[in-house]
Amino acid sequence: MKSTKNRLRWSLPICIEMPGNLCKLLGCLLLCSLPAGGSTATQQADPDTGLLSWKAAGQAFSIELIQILPDYVRAVYAARGLSQRIIDDVSSYCVFGTIIRNTTAEPLSYRVADWRYITPDGVRHRLKTKSEWVQEWRDMGVAFRWSMLAEEQTFAEGDWVQGFTTVKLPPDSRFDLEYSWSQHGKQYTRIIEDMRCAPVNVPNQ
Repeated sequence: MKSTKNRLRWSLPICIEMPGNLCKLLGCLLLCSLPAGGSTATQQADPDTGLLSWKAAGQAFSIELIQILPDYVRAVYAARGLSQRIIDDVSSYCVFGTIIRNTTAEPLSYRVADWRYITPDGVRHRLKTKSEWVQEWRDMGVAFRWSMLAEEQTFAEGDWVQGFTTVKLPPDSRFDLEYSWSQHGKQYTRIIEDMRCAPVNVPNQ
């Protein structure tokens, strides 16, 4: 029940200003996504839309990533009254709705700056962090900080965070995601293999 409430909180501020069909799609993505799994990541396709999600649970650091369509990303930022340049910049990225949770009784932390996505040619790439997005927008004269995943955070027991994770790849691209977290002075690294960026359109429509 707690997981469902968390997902509803994540979707509600966006859905308030979204067209009904987009809000319905987001709700389906969040409420129909992955069940808790083992220590390796599991993948699931939404039965109605065909969009994919990945979840790595059964470890201290639980992470879930949900494909977000480019049109949905555009709608989110247009609803906030942002410029077409910002809308086009963000929607040109591969975007995932991301939920992170500390499942242990001890504090842990993460830094998106330490994460990498690995393309099929074996090259490791940095993810664009929230502070980098915010600085770009500030340079355009826009004071906006909402939507992106916090780039670093320390969690107490049961804490969670959610937001967009952005990967500089076109729709349908495949990659591996290397992510990490720290606990008790030790860093842990895991890889979610064969992730895929959202397509341009909903696969099942």
